Amino acid sequence: MKRISLVIVSLLIFLSGHQIKAQDYSKEDLELRKKIAQMLIIGFREAELTTKSPIYNLITKEKIGGVILFDYDVPSKKAKRNIENPDQLRKLCTELQKAGNNSLFISIDQEGGKVSRLKEQYGFAPSVSQQYLGDNNKKSISREWASRTATTLKSLGINLNFTPSVDLNINPDCPIIGKLERSFSDKPQVVIDNAKIVIEEHRKKGILTSIKHFPGHGSSASDTHKGIADVTNTYSEEELIPFKVLIEEGMVDMVMSSHVFNSNFDENYPATMSYNTLTNKLRVQMNYDGIIISDDMAMGAIAKEYDLTTCLEKAINAGVDMFIFSNNGEKYDKEIGYKAIDTIFRLVKQGKVKEKSINNSYARIQKLKSDMGLR
Repeated sequence: MKRISLVIVSLLIFLSGHQIKAQDYSKEDLELRKKIAQMLIIGFREAELTTKSPIYNLITKEKIGGVILFDYDVPSKKAKRNIENPDQLRKLCTELQKAGNNSLFISIDQEGGKVSRLKEQYGFAPSVSQQYLGDNNKKSISREWASRTATTLKSLGINLNFTPSVDLNINPDCPIIGKLERSFSDKPQVVIDNAKIVIEEHRKKGILTSIKHFPGHGSSASDTHKGIADVTNTYSEEELIPFKVLIEEGMVDMVMSSHVFNSNFDENYPATMSYNTLTNKLRVQMNYDGIIISDDMAMGAIAKEYDLTTCLEKAINAGVDMFIFSNNGEKYDKEIGYKAIDTIFRLVKQGKVKEKSINNSYARIQKLKSDMGLR
């Protein structure tokens, strides 16, 4: 009878997702779901927060780990998704943090140049690309621009910037790195020197950063936003040097995994889903014990190739601690946060993901939040 009841409960979880009420879970299960929710950074559409906003319940009831902000909504091809002007954005961040009881990662991709969510046309200060900084390669210039970015983010209430990109500019025609001027240089030392300055200036303002895209995206000839990017024949071990040095020097808050496929590391899965890449290479060989965060799981290299259950199972078992679901790919799904929580919860209950993995990720997340003063 007990076995039948468990099967029925599991089926209800699968069918109903977040429709199941809190009282239907045991105390232990509620604690597990809370830890899982902390592993998620979710994108949303509103430029102002109300109690009717789908993201509001994810923050206040499910208690997700954070949110990510965008100026442009890709599915609808409309601008001003979360960002209209400095005053509006400052208010939004304040309300988000209030809803999250001062415990949210409020994140953004503000590298500068062509990868800038805070554009001049919205009333924000100008920015320059990482390539510009690397081409000049002068500490004073890099420090000045990095300080401007960090100061702006601090004034808005944003506490996590997914920068710097430490990809080497091996292929200047790479559509997502070289072409967008996102790499400091093809020389590891130039990348390291400038990345350190960017990180230092953010830290002065109490803002976290994430180096990306491990183990390197700069040699690819295609864009992981659109589909598979195979770097097997173009990748160089030299691409690991910036990651290795920055980790050794204690400069890393988070490492973002890329979705590139490299059969030299893994013959079956892209980096985000690869145990050999994230655990053997990054954690064991490079001695990294901080947060590994995925690149956006809505990108084509993942979303077009794998179902939600498969990609989450493989990624967690590979070593990913946090997931970005931007909700800013080909389609918008206001339920994606609930689906991710329910899917991971189910994977643990089925024994396909170890609860220890969830506990380890939760501990890393809480430590970083505690270190930066988030409750």
